[in-house]
Parts: sequence; structure tokens; C-alpha cells
Amino acid sequence: MNKDEASGNWKQFKGKVKEQWGKFTDDDLTIVEGKRDQLVGKIQERYGYGKESAETEVNDWKTRNKYWW
Repeated sequence: MNKDEASGNWKQFKGKVKEQWGKFTDDDLTIVEGKRDQLVGKIQERYGYGKESAETEVNDWKTRNKYWW
């Protein structure tokens, strides 16, 4: 999936992201807006995870939601 597709699908999957990472605000999701590196950074910020742990979270989530990223 390319970046344009990820950004388009992002709107559809905001709810799934909020289910996984409930500490995210709507403003957080607007900043992230389908960008993987931004998502990893926000997970680090909101949950106090190191980069590796945040990457693992995103990779696991990606595996469960194969149609995204």
C-alpha cells in the first residue's frame, strides 16, 4: 500500500487505532494522519515506550489489520 492509500484509509481506521491506543486524542490522530513514523512517536509519547517497543506495537497492530500500511 502506498502513502496515498494509507492516508485515505486512515480516516476509515481511526476508530481501530483509538481502540488499540485509547490515550490518543483526536488531535493526536490528526497529527499522525496515516504516517507510520508519527504513529510510533505518539505511542512513545503517550505510553512512555521506547522506540523498539512502539515499533513492535505498530507491527503487531499492522499484522492484525493487514489491509492498512
